[in-house]
Amino acid sequence: MSKNIYVGNLPWSATEDELRAAFATYGEVTSVNLIEDRETGRPRGFAFVEMADGGALEAIKNLDGKDFGGRNLKVNEAKPREQRSRW
Repeated sequence: MSKNIYVGNLPWSATEDELRAAFATYGEVTSVNLIEDRETGRPRGFAFVEMADGGALEAIKNLDGKDFGGRNLKVNEAKPREQRSRW
């Protein structure tokens, strides 16, 4: 079983490899999804990291509030995306 983790307040320079390395300390990282603006293609300052349950809980506990590239990360379990109405 795996958990999806929200990682916010990322520096614009953050890369998927850097995130993977930071989270891999706590367990196997299944995927890293660095979110980009649809129109500009520039980073939006947050990402989602998927990893095994046990490692995910450790990562959340240890990385939330930690400095990453000069910014304090906001790390918590991702909540399912709410359905948006089309109108």
